Amino acid sequence: MMKALIETIAKALVDHPDEVRVQAVDKEKTIVYALSVHPDDMGKVIGKQGRIAKALRTVVTAAAVDTDKRVTVEIV
Repeated sequence: MMKALIETIAKALVDHPDEVRVQAVDKEKTIVYALSVHPDDMGKVIGKQGRIAKALRTVVTAAAVDTDKRVTVEIV
């Protein structure tokens, strides 16, 4: 569910939606979602001064409130 949420948001932001990939890495108390996009779209996902990346992380954190693990998003 969280993976689909991140993919949907990222695909709406980029010019190459077919190259959006999200991988989940489950650690002990944290789930890390690694978001990768086409190199030309990196700036669109990060945004000016990281605002879009911060907003994406905020949405994911809010959506993960009912889980017992901490959820983070890394843009790679």
